[in-house]
Amino acid sequence: MTATSNANSHQPEPQKGKERAPARSAARLAAVQALYQMETGGQGVDATIREFEDFRLGGELEGERVHAADKAFFADILRGAVETQKRLDPYLQRQLAKGWRLSRLDATVRAILRAGLYEMIRRADVPYKVVINEYVDIAKAFFDGDEPGFVNAVLDAAAKEARNDEIHV
Repeated sequence: MTATSNANSHQPEPQKGKERAPARSAARLAAVQALYQMETGGQGVDATIREFEDFRLGGELEGERVHAADKAFFADILRGAVETQKRLDPYLQRQLAKGWRLSRLDATVRAILRAGLYEMIRRADVPYKVVINEYVDIAKAFFDGDEPGFVNAVLDAAAKEARNDEIHV
């Protein structure tokens, strides 16, 4: 960290990555919620992005202040997961036990995995460990059972394929 140039201030400047982290976490959660909503409600990606930007990213929820989400990051994850779904779903299908179909997974788990896989494959600017941790935390927010472990296993396997160079640095 660097000190500010103001001689009267002894406070360090915030790190840009640290400032961005809560906004990106909020964007990831919103993207998962939006993917779920799109799958269960059939709404298109552009309308969903508009709805979330207008009503759900930041502000208050049940009287509690919600951290403002990084709107551009949210839109990138949502749009990217939708646009690459034909590539993501076969990968997910290969991770399932023989005889299981992707449609058997809970819709929230599918949304978490699609968002996480998109980020793992297309967002090389985000370290793979961050991707895994963030989406496992989202899974823990929704599930008490085996789902967070499943999300961890699938994203870890994806990291070994998509981020092999980063893992072995």
